[in-house]
Amino acid sequence: MPFGPGAYIDPGRTPHVPDYRLRVDDVLELVYRITRDETSRPYRLNVGDKVRVESLTEEKLNRELVIQPDGTITLLLLGQVKATGKTVEQLRRELERRYRKYYKQPAITVTPIQVNTKLRDIINTVDSRFGAGGQVRTARVAPDGTISLPAVGQVPAQGLTLSELKQELDARYRMETEGIEVTPILVQRAPRFVYVLGEVRNPGRFQLQGPTNVIQAISLAGGWNVGANLRQVVVFRWDGHWQIQATVLDVWDAVYGNRTCPVDDIWLSDSDVVLVPKVKLLVVDEAIDLLFQRGIYGVFPFQGASVNFSKFSTL
Repeated sequence: MPFGPGAYIDPGRTPHVPDYRLRVDDVLELVYRITRDETSRPYRLNVGDKVRVESLTEEKLNRELVIQPDGTITLLLLGQVKATGKTVEQLRRELERRYRKYYKQPAITVTPIQVNTKLRDIINTVDSRFGAGGQVRTARVAPDGTISLPAVGQVPAQGLTLSELKQELDARYRMETEGIEVTPILVQRAPRFVYVLGEVRNPGRFQLQGPTNVIQAISLAGGWNVGANLRQVVVFRWDGHWQIQATVLDVWDAVYGNRTCPVDDIWLSDSDVVLVPKVKLLVVDEAIDLLFQRGIYGVFPFQGASVNFSKFSTL
């Protein structure tokens, strides 16, 4: 009993949402980080990378070159040479082979000056150090359930947990370039609503501003009316296959202070419907009134005062 003696001795409660899954209109903050980890495979040159080509035997071949958008570099005597997709060593061997047509020992070396331009472009795209700060991108889950990000385009997000989305994003960016990881952070949940019907003062739809249980939802509707059956409150919920599930709860002892830790009270989810029914006596009363107002009364109208049969319960 960490809280000492008392009626409420168990501080443990189930989480509001054990595994939160993203929904349409959720707002995410994507934090980009350069890992600087050793890559699992040799780096292959890309458009925009800069290399220095040198010859130990012919100084006039030396020059710094930027790989052009068509993936080539232009060299003396050789013209355009394909460079993208090659490792530095593969490019060196290719140039060495071609220059042997002109020099007996060309002794070519290739030194990378600026690489990982694709990674640099992604980081520059999400760089907000002069705004909100950090390498961050904000994304909202679109009606089709996707988020749109630089370099990887539209990524399915609806129905995924944050950890599952991180795995998906890291895998997609790894296909583009290594050395980057993305961490999604939920900064704003989509509007969530609960519907409270039946014997409450103000039935209707209410927005969930935070974790809300059944008793709190009833209080949002102004509380219960006289004649409400608090022992059989029904919560309707739709599962992932759009099949309805109904749970009957007894909150009578809780609202009247007879039970300090109600086991029947549960956390509500988006679009749940809370139905507070009438007590059986009130149902019978309405059935009798309906019978005499629309049934027998239509054939044999009474000339005297109306009769409320619910009052017979006091006899």
